[in-house]
Amino acid sequence: MLYLVGLGLGDAKDITVKGLEAVRRCRRVYLEAYTSVLTVGKEALEEFYGKELILADREMVEQEADSLLKEADVCDVAFLVVGDPFGATTHSDLVLRAVKLGIPYKVIHNASIMNAVGCCGLQLYNFGETVSIVFWTDTWKPESFFDKIEKNRQNGMHTLCLLDIKVKEQSLENLMKGRKIYEPPRYMSVNQAAEQLLAIIQNRRLQGEKPAITENTICVGLARVGAPDEKIASGTLQQMSTVELGAPLHSLIVTGTMHPLELEMLKLFSVDSSSFENNECQRTT
Repeated sequence: MLYLVGLGLGDAKDITVKGLEAVRRCRRVYLEAYTSVLTVGKEALEEFYGKELILADREMVEQEADSLLKEADVCDVAFLVVGDPFGATTHSDLVLRAVKLGIPYKVIHNASIMNAVGCCGLQLYNFGETVSIVFWTDTWKPESFFDKIEKNRQNGMHTLCLLDIKVKEQSLENLMKGRKIYEPPRYMSVNQAAEQLLAIIQNRRLQGEKPAITENTICVGLARVGAPDEKIASGTLQQMSTVELGAPLHSLIVTGTMHPLELEMLKLFSVDSSSFENNECQRTT
């Protein structure tokens, strides 16, 4: 049996009882280590689970999945995922591979950022399409995610923006030369995401457009959701470019049309209460 086990968002104790039981009876246990991270390291998980964990990086899961599934037809193998197992499409690929090999599988769900984001007070059924904001480089500055945020906002929907994670990435030079040398991990902050959105707004204006999102659009910054030091800040997009939320992981929400209850909840986390006394944040239903 292949078990796909969600670990939740905080630390080692966020695993479900069902998930822990599965892990403890498995011969091999892999920890997916590139779509998200917990606030504790591999060692803390091993101590709590009583099992040695094998780190599964992107390369292993995407290119060597068959080795990961080896012997799963005759013994139990677990694949641990931060959040919920289906928070990333890669894990659907793993299930499809298992099915083709005749290996039965079982999914043990847990909380993920996709539902825990409701902690800020915005109602989950008012969210539109989720987007990913990637790190820009000097030569690559995509804006497609902005179009999706605009579309959500025009439809009155909030947008959850998942911020880029760079783990075990190679520089272009090392990649071309085939050198297995990796860059230090990088995690996008709410500040960086907000700065990229502000830059796109300026670009669009220079092109004669009138973006549906402006510097004064109310946004929410979230950091380490589910951890004891979780932090939430609400305010304008401009304020999000300077707010201090600390260590990763960060997420950003761009709001759409808000119900008065949602607005009241966001005020609990306001960077500056005056942000909620004017302009477009009052677009309530």
